[in-house]
Amino acid sequence: MTQPDLSIVIPMYHEERNVPALMERLLNVLRALDATWEVVCVNDGSKDRTAELVRAAQRQESRIVLVDFARNFGQHAAVTAGFAHARGAFIITLDADLQNPPEEIPNLFAQWRLGHDLVNTIRRDRQDTWFRKTASKITNQMVRKMSGIKLNDFGCMLRGYSAEVARQIVRCRESKTFIPALATFFARSPVEIQVGHADRAEGESKYPLHKLLALQLDLITNFSVYPLRLLFAVGMGFAALGVVLGLVLIIGRIIGGDSWSNNGTLTVLGFLLIFCGSQFFAFGLLGEYIGRIFQQVRLREPWVVRAVERVGEADEHPVIESGR
Repeated sequence: MTQPDLSIVIPMYHEERNVPALMERLLNVLRALDATWEVVCVNDGSKDRTAELVRAAQRQESRIVLVDFARNFGQHAAVTAGFAHARGAFIITLDADLQNPPEEIPNLFAQWRLGHDLVNTIRRDRQDTWFRKTASKITNQMVRKMSGIKLNDFGCMLRGYSAEVARQIVRCRESKTFIPALATFFARSPVEIQVGHADRAEGESKYPLHKLLALQLDLITNFSVYPLRLLFAVGMGFAALGVVLGLVLIIGRIIGGDSWSNNGTLTVLGFLLIFCGSQFFAFGLLGEYIGRIFQQVRLREPWVVRAVERVGEADEHPVIESGR
Protein backbone atom coordinates (compact mmCIF):
# COMPACT_ATOMS: atom_id res chain seq x y z
CA MET A 1 0.00 0.00 0.00
CA THR A 2 1.38 3.41 -0.99
CA GLN A 3 2.76 5.42 1.90
CA PRO A 4 1.03 8.80 2.30
CA ASP A 5 3.12 11.90 2.88
CA LEU A 6 1.25 12.89 6.05
CA SER A 7 -0.68 11.23 8.87
CA ILE A 8 -2.71 13.17 11.43
CA VAL A 9 -3.04 11.32 14.75
CA ILE A 10 -5.88 12.49 17.01
CA PRO A 11 -6.52 10.94 20.46
CA MET A 12 -10.19 11.27 21.39
CA TYR A 13 -11.96 10.83 24.70
CA HIS A 14 -15.57 12.00 25.04
CA GLU A 15 -15.29 14.49 22.19
CA GLU A 16 -18.67 14.07 20.49
CA ARG A 17 -19.35 17.82 20.73
CA ASN A 18 -16.09 18.65 18.93
CA VAL A 19 -15.82 15.93 16.27
CA PRO A 20 -18.08 17.51 13.59
CA ALA A 21 -16.34 20.93 13.67
CA LEU A 22 -12.93 19.29 13.95
CA MET A 23 -13.48 17.11 10.90
CA GLU A 24 -14.85 19.95 8.82
CA ARG A 25 -11.92 22.27 9.53
CA LEU A 26 -9.29 19.53 9.37
CA LEU A 27 -10.46 18.08 6.06
CA ASN A 28 -10.63 21.54 4.49
CA VAL A 29 -6.98 22.09 5.43
CA LEU A 30 -5.80 18.66 4.25
CA ARG A 31 -7.67 18.77 0.92
CA ALA A 32 -5.94 22.06 0.11
CA LEU A 33 -2.54 20.59 0.93
CA ASP A 34 -0.25 19.50 -1.90
CA ALA A 35 0.36 16.06 -0.38
CA THR A 36 -1.18 12.65 0.16
CA TRP A 37 -2.55 12.12 3.66
CA GLU A 38 -4.62 10.12 6.13
CA VAL A 39 -6.29 10.86 9.48
CA VAL A 40 -5.90 8.33 12.33
CA CYS A 41 -8.49 8.87 15.07
CA VAL A 42 -7.89 6.89 18.27
CA ASN A 43 -11.04 6.47 20.33
CA ASP A 44 -9.69 6.14 23.87
CA GLY A 45 -12.63 4.25 25.36
CA SER A 46 -15.20 7.03 24.91
CA LYS A 47 -18.69 6.16 26.14
CA ASP A 48 -20.44 8.89 24.17
CA ARG A 49 -20.95 9.12 20.37
CA THR A 50 -17.32 9.94 19.53
CA ALA A 51 -16.64 6.72 17.60
CA GLU A 52 -20.02 6.88 15.87
CA LEU A 53 -19.33 10.42 14.61
CA VAL A 54 -15.87 9.40 13.37
CA ARG A 55 -17.48 6.54 11.42
CA ALA A 56 -19.95 9.01 9.92
CA ALA A 57 -17.05 11.19 8.76
CA GLN A 58 -15.30 8.07 7.48
CA ARG A 59 -18.22 7.34 5.16
CA GLN A 60 -17.68 10.75 3.59
CA GLU A 61 -13.86 10.56 3.52
CA SER A 62 -12.20 7.18 3.01
CA ARG A 63 -8.81 8.40 4.25
CA ILE A 64 -10.03 8.48 7.86
CA VAL A 65 -8.93 5.53 10.04
CA LEU A 66 -10.55 4.65 13.37
CA VAL A 67 -8.50 2.85 16.03
CA ASP A 68 -11.03 1.84 18.69
CA PHE A 69 -9.71 1.00 22.19
CA ALA A 70 -11.43 -1.59 24.35
CA ARG A 71 -11.42 0.90 27.25
CA ASN A 72 -9.76 4.12 28.35
CA PHE A 73 -5.95 3.77 28.48
CA GLY A 74 -4.94 7.44 28.54
CA GLN A 75 -3.57 9.97 26.09
CA HIS A 76 -0.02 8.56 26.00
CA ALA A 77 -1.28 5.11 24.97
CA ALA A 78 -3.66 6.65 22.43
CA VAL A 79 -0.93 8.71 20.75
CA THR A 80 1.51 5.77 20.69
CA ALA A 81 -1.15 3.48 19.21
CA GLY A 82 -1.82 6.17 16.62
CA PHE A 83 1.88 6.14 15.73
CA ALA A 84 1.77 2.34 15.43
CA HIS A 85 -1.08 2.48 12.90
CA ALA A 86 -0.09 5.64 11.01
CA ARG A 87 1.48 5.04 7.61
CA GLY A 88 2.60 8.56 6.75
CA ALA A 89 6.20 9.67 6.23
CA PHE A 90 5.45 12.58 8.58
CA ILE A 91 3.04 12.38 11.52
CA ILE A 92 1.33 15.30 13.25
CA THR A 93 -0.46 14.90 16.57
CA LEU A 94 -3.52 17.05 17.19
CA ASP A 95 -5.97 17.48 20.06
CA ALA A 96 -9.64 17.03 19.29
CA ASP A 97 -10.76 20.09 21.27
CA LEU A 98 -9.64 22.61 18.60
CA GLN A 99 -7.41 24.54 21.00
CA ASN A 100 -4.62 23.90 18.51
CA PRO A 101 -6.03 25.13 15.17
CA PRO A 102 -5.83 22.57 12.33
CA GLU A 103 -4.95 25.51 10.09
CA GLU A 104 -1.42 25.38 11.55
CA ILE A 105 -0.77 21.96 10.00
CA PRO A 106 0.75 23.32 6.74
CA ASN A 107 3.36 25.23 8.81
CA LEU A 108 4.52 22.04 10.53
CA PHE A 109 4.46 20.09 7.26
CA ALA A 110 6.61 22.77 5.60
CA GLN A 111 9.25 22.35 8.33
CA TRP A 112 9.42 18.60 7.63
CA ARG A 113 9.90 19.33 3.93
CA LEU A 114 12.82 21.56 4.92
CA GLY A 115 14.48 18.51 6.50
CA HIS A 116 13.43 18.62 10.17
CA ASP A 117 12.48 15.24 11.63
CA LEU A 118 10.89 16.69 14.80
CA VAL A 119 8.77 19.85 14.87
CA ASN A 120 8.08 21.13 18.38
CA THR A 121 5.74 24.03 18.99
CA ILE A 122 5.22 27.00 21.31
CA ARG A 123 1.67 28.18 21.92
CA ARG A 124 1.34 31.82 20.85
CA ASP A 125 -1.15 34.03 22.77
CA ARG A 126 -2.39 31.16 24.94
CA GLN A 127 -6.11 31.30 25.67
CA ASP A 128 -5.88 29.80 29.15
CA THR A 129 -6.45 31.20 32.62
CA TRP A 130 -3.72 33.29 34.29
CA PHE A 131 -3.19 30.55 36.87
CA ARG A 132 -2.75 27.84 34.23
CA LYS A 133 -0.32 29.92 32.17
CA THR A 134 1.72 30.90 35.22
CA ALA A 135 1.87 27.33 36.52
CA SER A 136 2.86 26.12 33.05
CA LYS A 137 5.68 28.68 32.83
CA ILE A 138 7.09 27.72 36.23
CA THR A 139 6.81 24.01 35.47
CA ASN A 140 8.48 24.37 32.06
CA GLN A 141 11.44 26.15 33.64
CA MET A 142 11.74 23.55 36.40
CA VAL A 143 11.52 20.60 33.99
CA ARG A 144 14.11 22.12 31.64
CA LYS A 145 16.54 22.48 34.52
CA MET A 146 15.94 19.00 35.95
CA SER A 147 15.79 17.03 32.71
CA GLY A 148 18.19 19.00 30.54
CA ILE A 149 15.63 18.89 27.68
CA LYS A 150 15.60 22.26 25.93
CA LEU A 151 11.93 22.73 25.07
CA ASN A 152 10.09 25.99 25.67
CA ASP A 153 6.60 24.50 25.78
CA PHE A 154 6.16 20.93 27.02
CA GLY A 155 2.37 21.03 26.99
CA CYS A 156 1.39 21.66 23.37
CA MET A 157 -0.09 18.61 21.62
CA LEU A 158 0.31 19.99 18.09
CA ARG A 159 3.71 18.54 17.09
CA GLY A 160 5.25 16.79 14.11
CA TYR A 161 7.33 13.61 14.02
CA SER A 162 9.04 11.86 11.14
CA ALA A 163 8.01 8.23 10.67
CA GLU A 164 11.45 7.13 11.88
CA VAL A 165 11.15 9.07 15.15
CA ALA A 166 7.60 7.79 15.67
CA ARG A 167 8.73 4.17 15.14
CA GLN A 168 11.46 4.61 17.74
CA ILE A 169 8.86 5.87 20.23
CA VAL A 170 6.62 2.88 19.56
CA ARG A 171 9.54 0.50 20.14
CA CYS A 172 10.18 1.93 23.60
CA ARG A 173 8.67 -0.27 26.29
CA GLU A 174 8.30 2.43 28.92
CA SER A 175 5.02 2.11 30.79
CA LYS A 176 4.92 5.83 31.54
CA THR A 177 6.73 8.52 29.61
CA PHE A 178 6.25 11.89 27.94
CA ILE A 179 6.25 11.62 24.16
CA PRO A 180 7.52 15.12 23.18
CA ALA A 181 10.47 14.79 25.57
CA LEU A 182 11.19 11.20 24.49
CA ALA A 183 11.22 12.25 20.83
CA THR A 184 14.11 14.65 21.45
CA PHE A 185 16.38 11.64 22.09
CA PHE A 186 15.71 10.22 18.60
CA ALA A 187 15.57 13.38 16.48
CA ARG A 188 18.57 14.45 14.43
CA SER A 189 17.24 17.80 13.23
CA PRO A 190 14.58 19.19 15.61
CA VAL A 191 13.06 22.64 15.30
CA GLU A 192 10.63 24.68 17.43
CA ILE A 193 8.06 27.05 15.93
CA GLN A 194 5.21 29.17 17.22
CA VAL A 195 1.60 28.13 16.58
CA GLY A 196 -1.78 29.65 17.35
CA HIS A 197 -3.92 28.73 20.33
CA ALA A 198 -7.65 29.04 20.95
CA ASP A 199 -10.25 28.46 23.64
CA ARG A 200 -11.58 24.94 23.92
CA ALA A 201 -14.46 24.73 21.45
CA GLU A 202 -16.84 22.50 23.44
CA GLY A 203 -16.80 20.32 26.55
CA GLU A 204 -14.38 20.33 29.45
CA SER A 205 -10.63 19.83 29.63
CA LYS A 206 -9.52 16.24 30.20
CA TYR A 207 -6.55 17.57 32.19
CA PRO A 208 -7.63 19.09 35.50
CA LEU A 209 -4.99 20.35 37.91
CA HIS A 210 -4.25 17.00 39.56
CA LYS A 211 -3.70 15.31 36.18
CA LEU A 212 -1.42 18.12 35.06
CA LEU A 213 0.64 17.69 38.23
CA ALA A 214 0.80 13.92 37.63
CA LEU A 215 1.92 14.56 34.05
CA GLN A 216 4.73 16.84 35.21
CA LEU A 217 5.79 14.22 37.76
CA ASP A 218 5.92 11.66 34.94
CA LEU A 219 8.07 14.01 32.92
CA ILE A 220 10.54 14.70 35.73
CA THR A 221 10.91 11.14 37.03
CA ASN A 222 11.16 9.55 33.57
CA PHE A 223 13.90 11.78 32.25
CA SER A 224 15.98 12.81 35.25
CA VAL A 225 17.50 11.58 38.52
CA TYR A 226 17.91 15.20 39.59
CA PRO A 227 15.25 14.90 42.36
CA LEU A 228 17.18 12.01 43.93
CA ARG A 229 20.40 13.99 43.87
CA LEU A 230 18.57 16.98 45.30
CA LEU A 231 17.26 14.80 48.14
CA PHE A 232 20.81 13.64 48.84
CA ALA A 233 22.00 17.24 49.07
CA VAL A 234 19.05 18.24 51.26
CA GLY A 235 19.66 15.24 53.52
CA MET A 236 23.32 16.17 53.91
CA GLY A 237 22.30 19.73 54.74
CA PHE A 238 19.85 18.61 57.41
CA ALA A 239 22.43 16.21 58.84
CA ALA A 240 24.96 19.05 59.11
CA LEU A 241 22.30 21.28 60.69
CA GLY A 242 21.51 18.55 63.20
CA VAL A 243 25.18 18.25 64.20
CA VAL A 244 25.43 22.02 64.68
CA LEU A 245 22.19 22.08 66.71
CA GLY A 246 23.45 19.23 68.88
CA LEU A 247 26.69 21.08 69.60
CA VAL A 248 24.77 24.25 70.46
CA LEU A 249 22.56 22.32 72.90
CA ILE A 250 25.57 20.66 74.56
CA ILE A 251 27.47 23.92 74.92
CA GLY A 252 24.36 25.74 76.12
CA ARG A 253 23.72 23.11 78.77
CA ILE A 254 27.32 23.30 79.98
CA ILE A 255 27.18 27.07 80.23
CA GLY A 256 23.55 27.63 81.25
CA GLY A 257 22.73 24.42 83.10
CA ASP A 258 19.60 22.25 82.96
CA SER A 259 17.18 25.15 82.91
CA TRP A 260 18.59 26.43 79.61
CA SER A 261 18.28 22.95 78.08
CA ASN A 262 14.65 22.55 79.16
CA ASN A 263 13.72 25.90 77.71
CA GLY A 264 14.87 24.70 74.29
CA THR A 265 12.38 21.82 74.13
CA LEU A 266 10.10 23.46 71.51
CA THR A 267 13.10 24.31 69.34
CA VAL A 268 14.23 20.70 69.38
CA LEU A 269 10.68 19.57 68.62
CA GLY A 270 10.49 21.95 65.67
CA PHE A 271 13.72 20.66 64.18
CA LEU A 272 12.57 17.10 64.79
CA LEU A 273 9.41 17.74 62.80
CA ILE A 274 11.48 19.21 59.96
CA PHE A 275 13.69 16.12 59.87
CA CYS A 276 10.72 13.75 59.99
CA GLY A 277 8.90 15.68 57.26
CA SER A 278 11.95 15.64 55.00
CA GLN A 279 12.31 11.90 55.51
CA PHE A 280 8.70 11.23 54.55
CA PHE A 281 9.13 13.43 51.49
CA ALA A 282 12.23 11.48 50.53
CA PHE A 283 10.46 8.15 51.04
CA GLY A 284 7.57 9.35 48.87
CA LEU A 285 9.85 10.35 46.03
CA LEU A 286 11.82 7.11 46.25
CA GLY A 287 8.51 5.26 46.27
CA GLU A 288 7.54 7.05 43.06
CA TYR A 289 10.66 5.75 41.30
CA ILE A 290 10.25 2.25 42.76
CA GLY A 291 6.59 2.22 41.72
CA ARG A 292 7.59 2.96 38.14
CA ILE A 293 10.07 0.09 38.23
CA PHE A 294 7.26 -2.17 39.44
CA GLN A 295 4.96 -1.02 36.62
CA GLN A 296 7.71 -1.54 34.06
CA VAL A 297 8.75 -5.08 35.07
CA ARG A 298 5.17 -6.35 34.85
CA LEU A 299 5.34 -5.95 31.04
CA ARG A 300 1.59 -5.38 30.95
CA GLU A 301 0.28 -4.40 27.51
CA PRO A 302 -0.13 -0.60 27.34
CA TRP A 303 -3.39 -0.77 25.37
CA VAL A 304 -5.92 -3.18 23.86
CA VAL A 305 -7.44 -2.35 20.48
CA ARG A 306 -10.99 -3.53 19.86
CA ALA A 307 -10.83 -2.85 16.11
CA VAL A 308 -8.96 -0.90 13.45
CA GLU A 309 -11.42 0.37 10.86
CA ARG A 310 -10.33 1.48 7.40
CA VAL A 311 -12.74 1.97 4.52
CA GLY A 312 -12.60 -1.06 2.25
CA GLU A 313 -10.57 -3.07 4.76
CA ALA A 314 -11.52 -3.48 8.36
CA ASP A 315 -15.11 -2.24 8.23
CA GLU A 316 -16.21 -5.72 7.21
CA HIS A 317 -13.41 -7.62 8.96
CA PRO A 318 -12.30 -5.75 12.10
CA VAL A 319 -8.72 -6.35 13.25
CA ILE A 320 -8.45 -7.17 16.95
CA GLU A 321 -5.09 -6.34 18.52
CA SER A 322 -3.60 -6.15 21.97
CA GLY A 323 -0.72 -3.89 22.96
CA ARG A 324 1.76 -2.99 20.24
